[in-house]
Amino acid sequence: MPIYEYQCQQCQSRYEQIVRGPGDRIACPQCGSSRKTLQFSVFSSPRDANSSGAPASSASSTSDSSSSAGGCGCTPSSCGCH
Repeated sequence: MPIYEYQCQQCQSRYEQIVRGPGDRIACPQCGSSRKTLQFSVFSSPRDANSSGAPASSASSTSDSSSSAGGCGCTPSSCGCH
């Protein structure tokens, strides 16, 4: 079941709603209005605790930075990402 983000056209509050089907009545929790605008939802992925920006599941880098693999952790004899 998707979660949608809305903004109320009457009171301008923003809220989220789980939508089970097309017949669900979606109303603002603040004022009860059903006049709403669907908002663009932004989600994030897990990141390292060291705030380097690398995904938490990334492979550790190798000390050989001159490999032709482009720094993805692959070597000429093995490749785990392709």
